[in-house]
Amino acid sequence: MDKFVIRGGNPLTGTIHVSGAKNSALPCMAAAILTEDEVTLENVPQVWDIATQRRLLLSMGAEVKPDNALNSVTIHCSTLSDPVAKYEIVKTMRASSLVLGPLIARSGVARVAMPGGCAIGGRPIDLHIKGLEKMGASITQEHGYLEARAKRLRGAHLVFDRITVTGTEDLLMAAVLAEGETLMENCAREPEVADLAALLATMGARIEGAAHPPFACRASAACAARAIASTPTALKPAHSSWQAPSPAVTSLWLIATPLT
Repeated sequence: MDKFVIRGGNPLTGTIHVSGAKNSALPCMAAAILTEDEVTLENVPQVWDIATQRRLLLSMGAEVKPDNALNSVTIHCSTLSDPVAKYEIVKTMRASSLVLGPLIARSGVARVAMPGGCAIGGRPIDLHIKGLEKMGASITQEHGYLEARAKRLRGAHLVFDRITVTGTEDLLMAAVLAEGETLMENCAREPEVADLAALLATMGARIEGAAHPPFACRASAACAARAIASTPTALKPAHSSWQAPSPAVTSLWLIATPLT
């Protein structure tokens, strides 16, 4: 389609269903990697990136059951037989890096293809790498893939060089299974970050303050991969009157409890 032609002059009537935001659904689907229990997401938009994320999770060994009639998806990552985000699946999806944090936190290893190929340079993924390395991960890059390994991630004090939405989300998911306390500063505070924090809370992480400005929140317990109540979570589109909080405080506290 080259253009839209809109002719006004007529009153608009009727109702439409507003689906959830893709930018909220993608990290929430990645968060299902953190647990062996089922996670059900509701009001998921039926767009190409969501279908790609489903195929990616399936390729890793997850069970993914979409219900297009109800705009929902149920994800069960009881086993992750192949913790690799393959290039042929994620080559058109910039959000593929969102599986890096939860994969290494859950499995201790992750191999993720970057849609842009081998060059990282000033790409936002460098902030993911810096954060994970500070949490104890060993990361190498070869032939357009990042490979991360860690016996167990450790809590750390992370300060983002610049605000990054996917970096905040990725490291937030990694931190909830890390041992010890994680402080993240200069975080993104977009609605999709708050949506992810809300999902993690339903999965067992006690996070305070993520939905209200200023964005400073504390968690006294992390998601436990073997003991998570996966309450179905509705993804709601951001309200048009939402306003960004004051930039004075952009910190995020997480305190993770070691798994037994």
